[in-house]
Amino acid sequence: MLILTCPYCGVEADETELAAGGEAHLKRFGPGSSDDELHGYLFTRENPKGVHLERWRHASGCGKWFHAARCTATLEVFGTYKAQVSGPPQEIRDAISAKRPGWSWREFS
Repeated sequence: MLILTCPYCGVEADETELAAGGEAHLKRFGPGSSDDELHGYLFTRENPKGVHLERWRHASGCGKWFHAARCTATLEVFGTYKAQVSGPPQEIRDAISAKRPGWSWREFS
């Protein structure tokens, strides 16, 4: 079972207390965006076997959205962090790199 720690309230919650929100750190496009930009935002997602950055909501707790870095193949969690950042914190990047040499953060444009 997947267990994540909410970075806001500090509670370790299992997946039944959380709501998945899809891929983290997507660039959202507003009014005036092209059809291609909107199409990419709506339909283009990473689906890796391995390290993935995801959005989660502590639905049965504080109700806040946060991000988690985890491996989709093993359910290993590298860490969770608040959603108001543009990328994973350095300590989470370091934790992933220590266990997955060669992994690099994909910059989003």
